[in-house]
Amino acid sequence: IPLCPIGTVARDHWPERGPTYSSVFQTVEGGPGYWAGNKFHYGPPKFKMNSTPSCYNEEISTPGWQFFWSDTPLPDHLLGIAQLSNRLLIPPDGCTFEGNPNGEFLGISYMSLPLTKPYTGDYPVGEKCWTLFLNAKNFKGPLAYYLPETWAKISENYPFDNGRGLDARSSTTNLSGGTMEINTVPEISALDADNKRYYKIPRLQFPVDSLNRTILSRDVTFFSKEALYNKVLAWRDGGPVPTGSFIKRGYTRPIMHTYPVTYNQDGKTIIGINTLATPIIVGGNDFGLKWTGSGEGNMRSFPEYFKDSANFRVAIPESEVPASTGLVAARFAPPNPDPTSYRASMSGAWRTPGPVAGPFYAYLNDHSLVTYFWYRFIDQPVFQQFNWSAGKRDSLQHLVEAMHTNWLITDSYMPDPTGGELVNFDPALFVTPPAEYAIGYVPIVVGQEVSDISGMTSLPGTVSPTIQVYPNPATHTLTIQLTAIPGDRSSLKLMDLDGKLIEAIQMNKQSKILDVSKLANGTYLMNYSDGVHSDTVQFVKTK
Repeated sequence: IPLCPIGTVARDHWPERGPTYSSVFQTVEGGPGYWAGNKFHYGPPKFKMNSTPSCYNEEISTPGWQFFWSDTPLPDHLLGIAQLSNRLLIPPDGCTFEGNPNGEFLGISYMSLPLTKPYTGDYPVGEKCWTLFLNAKNFKGPLAYYLPETWAKISENYPFDNGRGLDARSSTTNLSGGTMEINTVPEISALDADNKRYYKIPRLQFPVDSLNRTILSRDVTFFSKEALYNKVLAWRDGGPVPTGSFIKRGYTRPIMHTYPVTYNQDGKTIIGINTLATPIIVGGNDFGLKWTGSGEGNMRSFPEYFKDSANFRVAIPESEVPASTGLVAARFAPPNPDPTSYRASMSGAWRTPGPVAGPFYAYLNDHSLVTYFWYRFIDQPVFQQFNWSAGKRDSLQHLVEAMHTNWLITDSYMPDPTGGELVNFDPALFVTPPAEYAIGYVPIVVGQEVSDISGMTSLPGTVSPTIQVYPNPATHTLTIQLTAIPGDRSSLKLMDLDGKLIEAIQMNKQSKILDVSKLANGTYLMNYSDGVHSDTVQFVKTK
């Protein structure tokens, strides 16, 4: 029986994946890389989460967005990732790195943790919360997790999938230990004087070590419940808070194997790459490439040029490309200098219950401006689609508060690599919660846009609160509008021109309608302060 029901992308369009469709049923993907959908380019790769929870009907990549297919977030009922960390932003275009990484490693572990209990509502939901732990030089620990409901939803109208999703099943130790996907690579083609076709692709380059090897994945490890799951289960049920460190007796490192890769371009097999870059296993557990020949410095590159034939394409050096094709001088189009922005509308689950503070801004290494708000953990958008009891919401909130208190980004969780150096994330991704929101609150990105950082005159941080009032002059009512979400330290004061207080106004949202009908005619001041910034505007009251 197929895992993918009729009406899903995989079942309707990829019959070659049948009869079970297990390879396209549910996946956890992503990692460091480059993607055709990236909007903001800066040279190095970015890190992305990505999952396909329902036979490729949608892809979930951040607490708001899918995998590049839209400028706006997923519909509220399809959100699937909850932000755990209160220290690192998750931009929709990917997490940037510091400087220009060259062969450093990023540790990635998906741990199945029982953060919530299994239950049955419209469909059965398991307790496996696949939680992403990262190990970088400047960030260690959990970043976010996929809600079990993300995987279980597909069974609501297709009961055969009950208990078969990643909410209820573990990974298996016979899965691939390391993969590298090369897809959607652009090409330029041209004919030579003899009407033979040649192709050019961008340079795909890789750092190598002193033995002419590129190690793509190191220390592939499979974890059992002994590593962390059992400790978290006991914690959830009232036991002590675990350290978060993976227990050594709970993991194993498999002996891996690899095979020559079949490279294709436009449906034709490419000949000549495997002899240049041969897939290898190093030490039984590291996957990479062994290169022949030399290159520039510590970099080696895939072939850039190919000669076409009836049944395949052959990699050729630049020296064998006919001048009549013009391919050597041909250049690929640069990235769009003015890409569209990612933007949440701040309605629905984004507004209700809504954030407690913001907006705040960060200027990333890719020259983009990220906008984010602080939300109470359980009030972030992903949870608002579920009719959970107050007790269940409070239980998860308290668990995350304990996590923020005890699991720090400087602690050790997964083992460090047995070789090589760890990479640094872009320092601009790091945030510090406002003092009153230090525990139990998370930064949720609501937008990302291109920004000329050279034109910025202030450091990343909170936006100065701007207050607007209208109509001006006002007769009966005055609408007050803020650009910032007011917090606990916020105050709004109605004063006369001498600064004498007329009224202290309670304001816990960004807009308010104030009755001014009883004020005498004249000019007044409206002052807003959040304890750091202050802004004052004048308005006129008329009869």
